Amino acid sequence: MHAFIAPPARIPWYLRIGIWFSERLTGKVLLPARLLAWYPRAALGSGVLEALITHREGRVDERMLKLVRVQTSFVISCPFCIDMNSAEYRKAGLQPEELEALRGGADVDAVDSFSPAERLALRYCKALSRSPISVPPELVAELKAHFTERELVVLASTAAQVNYWGRLIQGLGIPPAGFSEHCELPSRAA
Repeated sequence: MHAFIAPPARIPWYLRIGIWFSERLTGKVLLPARLLAWYPRAALGSGVLEALITHREGRVDERMLKLVRVQTSFVISCPFCIDMNSAEYRKAGLQPEELEALRGGADVDAVDSFSPAERLALRYCKALSRSPISVPPELVAELKAHFTERELVVLASTAAQVNYWGRLIQGLGIPPAGFSEHCELPSRAA
């Protein structure tokens, strides 16, 4: 499987530096970055977005952020995003049955290992990732009762970031890069 377009033959030097660092860090050829070189402003904006990726904030820990990234990837059905965000899921403390629930194989409310805050964050990222976006007032009330304003922005921006990359990547037909090829993803429920 190939992307809809090929990378440009000549990539500006300032983008080549960023691509080199990113590919060295990930150990993968990053086709999204290479294709963005067709429009350097989009490449730079996307690079800034990625460089400022959200990290642990208050009760929103690394595990919850990983859950939101993976869940959003599955909701938007982005193979590249699923591949990238599911990689090393065990390092974030996720279990195979949790990943299967995020994939849609089980109701997340039925998975005992998800905390109430995690379930709430997952419901929120699903609402933000479906079209049309609809966040019911009851969900907003629950979110405001559990998370601070800053934590809500972290959750929303994390889901939005995955949505951005998913739309861009799928819009260019970019296939998965093999981030999760060596991890044991649970098989899809029949």
